[in-house]
Amino acid sequence: MVGSMVYQLMKNATPEEIERAGAGAYYTDHGKGVYPQSAAGTPFTAAVLQVKGDPIVDLTENLAAEQKARGTYEWLINMADDPDVIEPLKFLREREVVHYQRFGEALRIVQDYLQEPKLFIMPKPDFMNRD
Repeated sequence: MVGSMVYQLMKNATPEEIERAGAGAYYTDHGKGVYPQSAAGTPFTAAVLQVKGDPIVDLTENLAAEQKARGTYEWLINMADDPDVIEPLKFLREREVVHYQRFGEALRIVQDYLQEPKLFIMPKPDFMNRD
């Protein structure tokens, strides 16, 4: 969504306006196309995703990622002055809060499940079944 907002903001801009806005290097590499990258220009890759295969660790990582995203939207809102940019950013920021809450609920469910005693019932072997 942020990439789409940047595209819309650049759609009718001249190369000179883009350069004055500080996006000259981006324009040189990508034109007005949407290219997912960090504010520092680092392209998005799957290398930024963290997975350990442990539900507690992975859900905790998800909680942290949602908070980092919420913070990023907050800083973007602080830098913006256009209501048509601010309102979608506020929606995205709130969405991160909801995601954080849902991951927190999932973490509690997993932790509760892992603390429950388990009863494993083994089926009788065939030789014990007498009809």
